[in-house]
Amino acid sequence: MVKSAEMQTRDVAFGSRRIHLNELGEGYPVLMLHGGGPGANGMSNYSRNIEPLAEELRVLVPDMQGYGQSSKGLKRMDPFGDLADSMLGLLDALQIERAHIVGNSLGGACALRMALERPDRVSALVLMGPGGVGTTRALPTPGLKLLLDYYNGEGPTLDKLRTFIRNYLVYDGSQVPDSLIEERFQASLDPEVVAAPPLRRPNRFPNIRKWDFTRDPRVKRCQTPTLVLWGADDKVNRPSGGAALQERMPNCDLYLFSKTGHWVQWEREDEFNSATSAFLARHTPATGA
Repeated sequence: MVKSAEMQTRDVAFGSRRIHLNELGEGYPVLMLHGGGPGANGMSNYSRNIEPLAEELRVLVPDMQGYGQSSKGLKRMDPFGDLADSMLGLLDALQIERAHIVGNSLGGACALRMALERPDRVSALVLMGPGGVGTTRALPTPGLKLLLDYYNGEGPTLDKLRTFIRNYLVYDGSQVPDSLIEERFQASLDPEVVAAPPLRRPNRFPNIRKWDFTRDPRVKRCQTPTLVLWGADDKVNRPSGGAALQERMPNCDLYLFSKTGHWVQWEREDEFNSATSAFLARHTPATGA
């Protein structure tokens, strides 16, 4: 069992992008992509998972394009594709040919898009309540509406964010400390983000396949080993998306967690860490990246 002594933090620049990256551990790389809620970043999303996974893997935790300490700006008409391009660019800059990808919510949509665009770069997928699964076939959930409208109206407020996190992001909001909400609120006030929020309700869907993986024929041809973890009480992305992915993807396992919301990796960290570690170990190539 190999584990580095401390977290390494740096900015990785390539093209017009600058990605803030935290790294821990040695071994085969796993890229962990956070969700798209207000004030989100990699470290807060995976605070309960990084060290356990780093016992066997090289854990890479970026702030995705448009979030945290990374450069801002995201293509509004195809955010999943733009994020996938940026994360593939990050792997290029790090000289990593292949990696496991773990993605929550918006990060899950990015991870799946990466596997569809460049299956040769993705060894295995772990998706937690991923975005873009059946989203154009029904009205947005109450949680997703709050997320997409956070910067509308009077703009960001602590009450808006508290309501979203405690009432919609997790099953038991009393477990979320005030400090986490305050930290995310302050991050959501970044002037660049307020001026151009990375995740907003689109005025139209110019290419519906880019917004809904259930309409993308490539999903049925995707051979990437995939583990889908979904909270049965997810109020942001509908849990029925898990069955939709399993029905379409040839190599997809599905776990549903009772009394769990949108943040499986935080709400059920022990089960998440065990299931993810075992799944990735089974699909780690015998040689390095």
